[in-house]
Amino acid sequence: MNNEAIRSLLEALSLSPGNVPLRLHVAGLMLGDKMYTEAAEQFQLVLEKSYGNEKAQLGLAESYFELRKFSAASVIYEQMQDKLQLEDQVRYIKCLVKEDAMPQAVGLYQQVLVMNPGFTDDELDGLLRQRTAPQGSDFEDEILESESGYFLQKPKEKFIDVGGMNHVKEEISMKIIQPLNNPELYKAYGKKIGGGILLYGPPGCGKTYIAKATAGEINAKFISIGLHDILDMWIGNSEKNLHEVFELARRNAPCVLFFDEVDAIGASRSDLKQSAMRHVINQFLSELDGVNNSNEGVLILAATNAPWSVDAAFRRPGRFDRIIFVEPPDLQAREEILRSILEEKPVEEIDFQKIARATEKFSGADLKAVVDITIEQKLREAMSKGSIQKVTTKDLLNAVKKHRPTTLEWFASARNYALYSNESGLYDDILRYLNIKH
Repeated sequence: MNNEAIRSLLEALSLSPGNVPLRLHVAGLMLGDKMYTEAAEQFQLVLEKSYGNEKAQLGLAESYFELRKFSAASVIYEQMQDKLQLEDQVRYIKCLVKEDAMPQAVGLYQQVLVMNPGFTDDELDGLLRQRTAPQGSDFEDEILESESGYFLQKPKEKFIDVGGMNHVKEEISMKIIQPLNNPELYKAYGKKIGGGILLYGPPGCGKTYIAKATAGEINAKFISIGLHDILDMWIGNSEKNLHEVFELARRNAPCVLFFDEVDAIGASRSDLKQSAMRHVINQFLSELDGVNNSNEGVLILAATNAPWSVDAAFRRPGRFDRIIFVEPPDLQAREEILRSILEEKPVEEIDFQKIARATEKFSGADLKAVVDITIEQKLREAMSKGSIQKVTTKDLLNAVKKHRPTTLEWFASARNYALYSNESGLYDDILRYLNIKH
């Protein structure tokens, strides 16, 4: 029945080739009839006439998915990530799995579960939602469980997967990894296994990623907590949420407990006018101290873009007593990050070192933005020409010129704190990075 309708409509289109709604209708019928190659051709024709047509883009991505052109489908889904319906999100996650981009697939899968608590999919549940997986499998222990609304993970990332950051790795190793590997030695010196590290620096420079890699390095579980996970409109519930998070980490020790944007939770009490937030901070300090429960084996990392906004009480011994500056990736790290982002994407021979040299002070997020700008341009070309257009070095360098590194604004503020509010030498690393003698 559909075939007859499609033939009739194609005849009508031959008389009115610019009729976009009619061509979309034909393409949709073809998609429903599993004529994926023909549907893709029709969606491409629509995009030539109506650039940016969302229905055509999603139809083209679905056609590519069914044709097992997962890289091409991923490119479209990535550009439309904020506009995807559940079924499109599921296809996007499956594309990422097929491309072995597991960290990204897991992150999107978590978002789907949060927004759709009853969601199930046999394929994804088997790969991403299971409590355990066979030893040595590609997807071992990505997500162990969702308990009390918090995701308990077993990251596969290790320090070797983190580009650059050698100073940060060394500091974390001495504070967290070596105590676990040499417990008797540390015990002889009266050092407990646990405590906290505060990572600070410009946004998008890999603070969360290094925290996950720390957990992977010591084969520990990992819990990532943001402000939205803690704060509750009802008095007392925020403190209860904090306690539950720490209890979950204690039950699963060794465990890396990571607090993102900790300045939002641990803001300076002198700046706070609301007593409710003061109670939350006091609860946080109490949990850090392990007043009622031991934190042995609970390894606490936190990240902030604004260390000057964190209450000084958090920096006392036994709490976040190690403060580490996470600077933008260096030349080698930028090259590694670019290689990683462009892996599995259609590219020609790329001069990664040339691009890395042109992106000084670019964060990892900035580098991803450069690639996104490039991909968006290549996507336009691909839709216009009806075939995949490969990314070139020139394309990437053109995108670099269009993107201003987001770290510059952060350093403008940080420089003032480092020069005029640095009595303890806390921000000396910022001055060193900016090559300012003080």
